[in-house]
Amino acid sequence: MPSVLNQHFLQASVTNQEQWEEMLATKGLTVVDVNQQWCGPCRAVVSLLRKIKNELDDDLLHLATAEADIINALEKYRGKCEPTFLFYGGGELVAVLRGANAPMLQKMIVEELAKEKLVLEQGGERKVVQDNGLVNDEIKEEEEAPQQLDNEESITVPASKSYTVAIVKPDAVAHGKANEIIMKIQDAGFEVLAHEERTLTEVEARDFYQHKAAEACFQDLVQFMSSGPSHILVLSQVDGSASVVPAWREFIGPADVEEARREKPESLRAQYGTQPLFNAVHGSEDSDQASRELAFFFPNFRAASATEQDGEEERVERTLALIRPDAARENRGDILAQIHKSGFSVALQREVMLTEEQVRQFYLQHVEEDYFPALLRSMTSGPVLALALARTGAVHHWRSILGPADVNKAKEESPDCLRAQFAVEDGPVNQLHGSASHEEAEREIDFFFPKQRTLAVIKPDATEEHREKILEEIHAGGFSVTQLKETALSREMAEEFYKEHREKPFFGQLVEFMCRGPCMMLVLTKENAVEEWRAMMGPTDPDQAKATSPMSLRARFASDILHNSVHGASNEQHAEEKIRFIFGEICPDAELNRDGETDGTVSAEQQDGSADENTGLSRSQSEEMSDTRHQQHESDAHGSNPNDGPEHSD
Repeated sequence: MPSVLNQHFLQASVTNQEQWEEMLATKGLTVVDVNQQWCGPCRAVVSLLRKIKNELDDDLLHLATAEADIINALEKYRGKCEPTFLFYGGGELVAVLRGANAPMLQKMIVEELAKEKLVLEQGGERKVVQDNGLVNDEIKEEEEAPQQLDNEESITVPASKSYTVAIVKPDAVAHGKANEIIMKIQDAGFEVLAHEERTLTEVEARDFYQHKAAEACFQDLVQFMSSGPSHILVLSQVDGSASVVPAWREFIGPADVEEARREKPESLRAQYGTQPLFNAVHGSEDSDQASRELAFFFPNFRAASATEQDGEEERVERTLALIRPDAARENRGDILAQIHKSGFSVALQREVMLTEEQVRQFYLQHVEEDYFPALLRSMTSGPVLALALARTGAVHHWRSILGPADVNKAKEESPDCLRAQFAVEDGPVNQLHGSASHEEAEREIDFFFPKQRTLAVIKPDATEEHREKILEEIHAGGFSVTQLKETALSREMAEEFYKEHREKPFFGQLVEFMCRGPCMMLVLTKENAVEEWRAMMGPTDPDQAKATSPMSLRARFASDILHNSVHGASNEQHAEEKIRFIFGEICPDAELNRDGETDGTVSAEQQDGSADENTGLSRSQSEEMSDTRHQQHESDAHGSNPNDGPEHSD
């Protein structure tokens, strides 16, 4: 069986305990990027690692990533946001580096590789180190307790330590300046508490900059911020200054690039900005905005507040909010404004037309109540706006501003509450829903935002040259790769795969192209995976992609409408059909083993008949709900037309 490190990728992905043990037995120096499943590997150093790997060209140097969530040996690292790199030689830990410090990482790799070679050539002893993140022995845990406390503080924002959200914008990322900017940030004394590369959707960009909605440049700003990847950072200061917000805003300089060049020529915006909109970096305007932005981008980030007692930490959490059809039609904007004003960020948003069966499933505990028929009529009278709201104490705070469930009682006792303000005249049903508990919130969020699977294909024209970069962007986009294999399609397979195009004039040309070389087939999992992957791909025609989505994969890697680099399913039903064709009947939640195959299978009968434990819906009901959502967005998605070219279903 091939080694887990014997891969074409820059960093091998260690996804289970067996692979971890195999990695430790590999000859040479292995540098492991330890990360959390929710935030993924450290993207700030990928270019540096590629440079080091190419320059050293040494078979004894191995690079890997490992999720603390699933590797038993990394249990002590779980829940920690700070980038951590572990250096292993001969199965023993020889060095540790915390933080995305690129110069130090390069220095340590060169030095530790030289030491490991010396050990292998001359038989000397390795200098083994201990790290509190891997200590399992109780005695050692007691000895290392002070260090552990220090490490916990480094990833938690206490009341005495301020933080701010920084964004390296798409213009700076597109010009390859992200790593350089991040290094300058660290050199200036800022501490990176969390880091994520992410491409905002237009909806996310619109929500994030809602406070600028009245400005003339708002639409241009939204389009720019959703045009390609950004680097999202949570910053504090190493020296523990009273407030990091003014220090960061001073460091980045005025928003107007020309003003920055005149007045603050050493600022980031003066050095990297090109025009007012493309000013390279973003910073929170004040501590309140920093708190809202933190909840928007990092809902699982552990942040302490000044009101906490007994050393307990207050977590940013999510709750489900529903704006029922009448209010969604008449008062959507006003309600969303109140939500933002109350300190919530909208982590997820979706408009859904529910069936009666779906309403009964969602409100199962209310079906026998006298008011249920009126509730059912209300919930099926038009699209419902579903929101996953994030902030500290989200469940309690949302319910407190909603007010009493009874509309009359709300008007009498709490006329300023949302249910009183947005009540429908003579309507017996209130217009807003909120989860009753943390557990209920997660179940309800799963109901409206279930994890989806989609099929992605890296085509022959991109597999050899761009595969690694595309895979990096897939992971950076928050997708989990649950199935992966490289295969060369036979003519029969290609014809069957594209059978819906059999009568089209381009069918033969398409089949011939897909058989020219190996493709990489992937099953991607994420909330709203189908539409998210299609957005990342961009329009079918690369020329159109360059005009409307310049940072999309097709805009950057495709050469023409036939050689357009990547494929994606057009809807969830299409995705499941193609996944079954390529991978057979697989468990939707199956994990990759070391050979890129799943460890379990289920029958078609089991798949089609089983109910989703999170939503209570059967697969057919979930697909119906997903298809309804897809139809609502299909007409304007990605600017593509069914008659534009060979793969309009792509």
